[in-house]
Amino acid sequence: MGSERLHGVIRGDVQGVGFRFFMIRRAQALRLNGWVTNRDDGAVEFVAEGNRADLERLERAAWEGPRMAHVSSVEVSWSRATGGLDPFDIT
Repeated sequence: MGSERLHGVIRGDVQGVGFRFFMIRRAQALRLNGWVTNRDDGAVEFVAEGNRADLERLERAAWEGPRMAHVSSVEVSWSRATGGLDPFDIT
């Protein structure tokens, strides 16, 4: 089965609560490549590549978030993996 790419934007009270580090820990445990960043509009954005099942686990984690976060929405889009991503980290 081929790799896929998951692009997500997480909205709510998601900055200043350790959300990026939460996502890094989850993505690295799943051995995904990609990145996560804070956006100027207060959202957290991520891109990850790997197998579909692991990416779905990461999407569920995005809805969960760290203890102090409050997630109001997670908008995702799926596409075929393009490669060229480093192991998951902050960008």
